[in-house]
Amino acid sequence: MRRFLCSSVFPTWVCALLIMGEAGHAAPLAALARQQIGVTTSYDPGYRQLPYPGGDVPLHTGVCSDVLVRAFRGLRLDLQQAVHEDMKKAFGQYPRKWGLRRPDPNIDHRRVLNLMTYFQRRGWSLARNRQGGGFHAGDVVAWDLGGGLMHIGIISDRRTPEGTPLVIHNIGRGAQEEDILFCYQIIGHYRPRLDSRR
Repeated sequence: MRRFLCSSVFPTWVCALLIMGEAGHAAPLAALARQQIGVTTSYDPGYRQLPYPGGDVPLHTGVCSDVLVRAFRGLRLDLQQAVHEDMKKAFGQYPRKWGLRRPDPNIDHRRVLNLMTYFQRRGWSLARNRQGGGFHAGDVVAWDLGGGLMHIGIISDRRTPEGTPLVIHNIGRGAQEEDILFCYQIIGHYRPRLDSRR
């Protein structure tokens, strides 16, 4: 089942017929991420000047991290502002991969490695595992796609018939809800606790 869905050979409506929903309500973060499906329909990694705080690229597009940014804003956490303020306080704790000498609120919150660092500094990190039961709706997962590419998404409240949690993410075709959890190397697993804000 997982190999079938990861191949992306079949149309989305066929895959959807194979998905079962869990009982109960979606975790708020997962529900907010799901609202982006059909709204964010493309992928654009280009650098843009953004308002601050509360800045966003046009809703019809974005990257994987924008799914998180928009969902968290529905829970009153602005990752653009939160990451920027944390980087101002602890710039040396963040990756120095892009040659920046100071925080940039236009892009820092849209970079997976920065989000991973911020989540870790918030104390949200969990042990990585290969068991579907260890993932809860609303968890955040980061992957290494290979070739220097990172990815990030939100665990859904829905699972495949085999019990693998689906992921709400944007890997290139807009916001989607898909069985990709174990398609790539997991490098981060986080459980947001918004009462732990700094």
